[in-house]
Amino acid sequence: MKTNKALVSVLSVIILSGILVFGISGENKDKLMREGTPMYFPAEIDFAGEKTPLHITDVRERLDRELLINANLDATTALIIKRANRVFPIIEPILAKNGVPDDFKYLAVIESGLVNAVSSAGARGVWQFMPDTAKEKGMEVNDLVDERYHLEKSTEAACKYLLAAKEKFGSWTLAAASYNGGMNGITKKIDEQKVSNYYDLALTEETSRYVFRILALKEIMSEPTKFGFNIYQSELYQPIPTKKVEVDSTINDLTGFAKLQGINYKILKIHNPWLRDKKLVNPTKKKYAIEIPLSGY
Repeated sequence: MKTNKALVSVLSVIILSGILVFGISGENKDKLMREGTPMYFPAEIDFAGEKTPLHITDVRERLDRELLINANLDATTALIIKRANRVFPIIEPILAKNGVPDDFKYLAVIESGLVNAVSSAGARGVWQFMPDTAKEKGMEVNDLVDERYHLEKSTEAACKYLLAAKEKFGSWTLAAASYNGGMNGITKKIDEQKVSNYYDLALTEETSRYVFRILALKEIMSEPTKFGFNIYQSELYQPIPTKKVEVDSTINDLTGFAKLQGINYKILKIHNPWLRDKKLVNPTKKKYAIEIPLSGY
């Protein structure tokens, strides 16, 4: 009898669930069925509080393109989600301190995949700075030290650029677009086309896709399960605790320095990719903070 009652209860739940699903309108049912798959599309979205006009046909289709591409790049997007758990806690407070919206962390995602990428044009690091621009923003770039590979310093430099762009254009969306198209390039398009909204501008293919790629990664990474990414917390790359060792003199042998810190040269380089040689020549007594991991090796 107990078994029969249990079976009746299960069947009742199944029947009720079916009634509820079939009772939903066609459009809402479709959205319900799409959730949890790469075909999911959000009802609305914004960048840095600036709403994306999805009622405009080409805008909706451009976002759809980037969502579909990135939601179907299974391994690539899964790796980015895993890396973000380690990298975002470093980027987020720097953006906040400088008054730059948190959404700009997704700009770093599309620039580099949150690794120290190297472009064919010569851009380097998570934020993909060119050498001259990096120097303009106060970073040291030479054969021994390249601070484009320093996550904190390059994030500070990116903030300087984005704040200047926001002041120039009055829009965070255009500031983001200018990170790809350049301030002069965006200004020229605005002057030519007599419009001042990113979504109204006809731009180069890359810059036209740029903000939509940011939006797509923001949406997928904010709610990965809606797009079929079911990654457990334990699978995310965890932050590694470190200490900072300040040096203000030349280190002729970074391998020996690493051993004195209880690590090897490989681990030293992983945590300090801005050190570009096997030595650190420092005749000016500049102060450098070298990260030494406390675990994870």
